[in-house]
Amino acid sequence: MLYERCPGLVSVVMTCHNVAPYVDDCLNSILNQTYKNIELIIVNDSSTDHTAERINDWIKKNNPTFPVAVVELPRNVGFSGALNTGYYLSSGEYIAVQDADDISHPNRFEKQVNFLKKNPDHVLIGTNYKSFLDGEFEKQDKVHWLKYGQDIKEVYWNGGHCICHGTILFRGVIFDELGGPTRRIKGAEDYEFIAKCLNSNYRIDNLTEALYYYRLHPMQRSREFFGESSKET
Repeated sequence: MLYERCPGLVSVVMTCHNVAPYVDDCLNSILNQTYKNIELIIVNDSSTDHTAERINDWIKKNNPTFPVAVVELPRNVGFSGALNTGYYLSSGEYIAVQDADDISHPNRFEKQVNFLKKNPDHVLIGTNYKSFLDGEFEKQDKVHWLKYGQDIKEVYWNGGHCICHGTILFRGVIFDELGGPTRRIKGAEDYEFIAKCLNSNYRIDNLTEALYYYRLHPMQRSREFFGESSKET
């Protein structure tokens, strides 16, 4: 029997590792969502900076009306380990990913949930997004590498990638059925999860509207794997 999930609830899973300068902006974007039926699960992957303090201070200052669970991992387990920890703790009908150094548009969750309600044959929905250099939020750049509809499956079957992981919201039962990312493809854990959905013949898509803001900064994880040019355009 599958895990009993709460109808309508969005479990927002946010993993953190040394993101102290950025986490307030991220948390504020969750607080300002127009979709209010959420729970926030923060997995601090053994940060060595002041991330934990910034999170605790934000919670005390803002006293959010939605439940917030903070998990302090005793050692660094990596992106997939932290992400799966959050997924296992989720209780919502939907699970949303939120990277701790990025920002979500206030309407993001509302529009993604509405899409999945109107499209019961789809299990996962990403969104378009804009990138910005840290400290220059008003100077946003459009991206052009995302795909939509049937083009998504073709791209992944050819070994490509066309969904921004930080933007995804999916039905929780898909994690219960397929599991989350593994450590087999370090640096491309998000690719693996999307591919598993497509290999199971589930339908996924991207919203054309930019509902996410991707921060470019020297400490971002993607630079470890993709170098200085860490975003696809």
